[in-house]
Amino acid sequence: MTPAATRAHALSMTQVLICSAAIVTLSMGIRHGFGLFLQPVTMERGWTRETFAFALAVQNLMWGLAGPFAGMLADRYGAFRVLLAGAALYAVGLVGMALATSGLAFTGTGGLLLGMAQAGTTYAIVYGVIGRNVAPEKRSWAMGITAAAGSFGQFLMVPVESSLIGFFGWQQALILLGCASLAIVPLAFGLREPKLAATPGVVHQSIGEAVREAFGYRSFQLLMAGYFVCGFQVVFIGVHMPSYLKDHGMSPQVATVALALIGLFNVFGTYLAGVLGQRLAKRHILAAIYLLRSVVIVAFLALPLSPASVYVFASAMGFLWLSTVPPTNALVAQIFGVRHFSMLGGFVFLSHQVGSFLGAWLGGRLYDLSGNYDVVWGICIALGVFAALINLPVRETAIVRARPVAA
Repeated sequence: MTPAATRAHALSMTQVLICSAAIVTLSMGIRHGFGLFLQPVTMERGWTRETFAFALAVQNLMWGLAGPFAGMLADRYGAFRVLLAGAALYAVGLVGMALATSGLAFTGTGGLLLGMAQAGTTYAIVYGVIGRNVAPEKRSWAMGITAAAGSFGQFLMVPVESSLIGFFGWQQALILLGCASLAIVPLAFGLREPKLAATPGVVHQSIGEAVREAFGYRSFQLLMAGYFVCGFQVVFIGVHMPSYLKDHGMSPQVATVALALIGLFNVFGTYLAGVLGQRLAKRHILAAIYLLRSVVIVAFLALPLSPASVYVFASAMGFLWLSTVPPTNALVAQIFGVRHFSMLGGFVFLSHQVGSFLGAWLGGRLYDLSGNYDVVWGICIALGVFAALINLPVRETAIVRARPVAA
């Protein structure tokens, strides 16, 4: 019996995939271009890079902190309501960033509000709907499709955001992006699920029981640790690479193309990870991704810097960018079931966002202290090797429970 069988009228897989993909395209695509705003915002406001980086660090941390709570609400009341609230917060946060005149206000809008918005409009929420409405044998593939859509959003939105900044200025660009984020509202109606039907003879696990079970399970702890590394690496690169390239004499167009290439190649990487997750051990896929990231960074730093080397690095890193998302989330559903999947996925993602906070903030902090990003690049390499090793012992079989629990 599939998860969909617990509902009287389950959503069609096609509808779920189309709406989920479109929502993630918007929510992930908009945020992927925030690095393009670093220099125009700090130059006009007279702020340090750390001020801007701290706001995005808080955004990533709040995204992670709010994720489990957004997941709990989605598991209990449905993703629809959470998506509506998330879209409203997204619009308000972007407009607030444009109007903020102090570092504190910028952190409150671009950090706190947008962090909560992203918790309610990204993977943990839509993956819960996928898990409940897509058969287990297609789940990893379906998650790969949605992650690939998020990657396409990065590819699509980076040049769009760059053009908006060029034509209208950074403030108007943020306001227009706030309007665009409201398109999530009509898409959310496509993920409005019917209520769960009672399953005779099966006990429904409480939220507290699900949390205690997961955090006491070694494989869950290892997945969280690996996802911490993922967050550190991708957010450091996404936020600070445009400035890193400009420091080395590259034009802003090189950074724009590089970020777009990350998004483009991530489409292929995430889709492939989802497909392979149906055929190969997901822990091996994750270990390979993290190890290859370290290899790619070492090669990038060792070779002479040029537009060509930047584009090759961006393409290779893009292929590995969010390819951790389908196997990690599929493992959580595979081990614990989908009853509390959005919440447990939110906890795993919290670890990712703690890493994101440190990647964004330390990048700005260590740059201001040393005048370069060398130390942070070294941290990224070491963490990649660490994450590869700790994913190998993850157990992929469903957890054994003393009594039957609703999936």
